[in-house]
Amino acid sequence: MPATILVVEDEGDIAILLRYNLEAEGFRVVTAETGDEAQHAIQEKLPDLILLDWMLPEISGIELCRRLRARDETSRIPIIMLTARGEEEERVRGLSTGADDYVVKPFSVPELVARIHALLRRANPNLVTAALKVGDLELDRTTHRVRRSTRDVHLGPTEYRLLEYLMRHPGRVYSREQLLDGVWGNDVYVDERTVDVHIGRLRRAINRGRESDPIRTVRGAGYAFDERFGQPA
Repeated sequence: MPATILVVEDEGDIAILLRYNLEAEGFRVVTAETGDEAQHAIQEKLPDLILLDWMLPEISGIELCRRLRARDETSRIPIIMLTARGEEEERVRGLSTGADDYVVKPFSVPELVARIHALLRRANPNLVTAALKVGDLELDRTTHRVRRSTRDVHLGPTEYRLLEYLMRHPGRVYSREQLLDGVWGNDVYVDERTVDVHIGRLRRAINRGRESDPIRTVRGAGYAFDERFGQPA
């Protein structure tokens, strides 16, 4: 799945500009106009990076940044502050509050995109690398090809997205609900048992003969990509 970027911006034209260009780069974009909307969006699903306007109605960007840094689950999400304030004192204030970077309006979209890629590479390399490889299983995001050892693995679109989602964080257990949100999307309503069906198809495609199964079922919790897969016994 592509990296999710939360754009917190109350100026409609800028929000549209950012959404258009970020989606063209392959990112998934969620927008919010206020700090309250942003907090609600974050509770629904943690983004991989936040573009945060300094001047927001109700809760300021600085205050929202401070709150996010104070919470364990959001303390490490990369944050880029967007603001018309270009003075050194204001930049220092934004960075000292917890922002990872600072971009002054009007900004260069290519430069902003480059900064986003740089932050994502540092925070979570799996979000921007072209290939994911664990053990003898390799997934190439550029060609959408999957190989195990010397053979090609043929997957349907859903099984491919499911495998990519699990391989991004080996060892992390995802509930069926989390997989539905992350792989199918929040706006698609399907039964949780659908996850079991596609996990079964994925296993049949990637496992042959006596090959070990990299997908781990955690009773009562969900599924994970086995972090021990490919390691010596």
